[in-house]
Amino acid sequence: MSRLSHIRDMKLPNENLSAPCPLCGTQAAFWQADARRPYLRCPLCELVFVPSPWQLDSASEKSEYDKHRNALDDPGYRRFLERPFAALRERVSPPAEGLDFGCGPGPLLARLLEEEGFSIALYDPFYANAPDTLSRRYDFITATEVFEHLREPGRTLQRLLNCLRPGGWLVVMTKRVRDREAFARWHYTHDPTHVAFFSETSFTWIAKQHNLHLDIVGADVIALRKAAPDAEKSTTTGCIC
Repeated sequence: MSRLSHIRDMKLPNENLSAPCPLCGTQAAFWQADARRPYLRCPLCELVFVPSPWQLDSASEKSEYDKHRNALDDPGYRRFLERPFAALRERVSPPAEGLDFGCGPGPLLARLLEEEGFSIALYDPFYANAPDTLSRRYDFITATEVFEHLREPGRTLQRLLNCLRPGGWLVVMTKRVRDREAFARWHYTHDPTHVAFFSETSFTWIAKQHNLHLDIVGADVIALRKAAPDAEKSTTTGCIC
């Protein structure tokens, strides 16, 4: 039996279910459930997440990703990436160095940025597993349609910020939670690999916690800027660099 089949057969828990938030560590409570899995919501950072017993194992997760068809020459895929591409291009100029984190099997955004004169490194745990890229420093990092897949978003975010030079940008593309009613009918939850759902409050908490400048670019694009050295010296909540 596959992990996905096992999860589908699991009995949903009652409303007493709780677990530590994987973003901030606060104890999160049951929020709601659908026919497939339950969702908890953090009272502090308002992250909504799927508890670990209902998450896929790595093999099942990759099997789901392999079904995606994001070809480099697909005009629709190019249009899809125009929003994060424009957000980054407005904030960073070539020949800046960047990391495409979670690039997937078809790293089109990296190609678009290289065509503009940027230098891009790739990392993806399944399709470009090169851990050395996470030990380097970058002027910017992109994470397009990645954050909703993160099992440990707090740990991953800290690792990305450690890779970002002071003054650098982290551009995130992920759809955001609005309210309970919208979440209950949201197509974004139908993908079994989506396990972390961020709200505007989640990103506001992230910015405050890590001393980042927050730009809400659009409905699914967020830009976070790491404090420059002078700003870091003026606060006690600067990033670990």
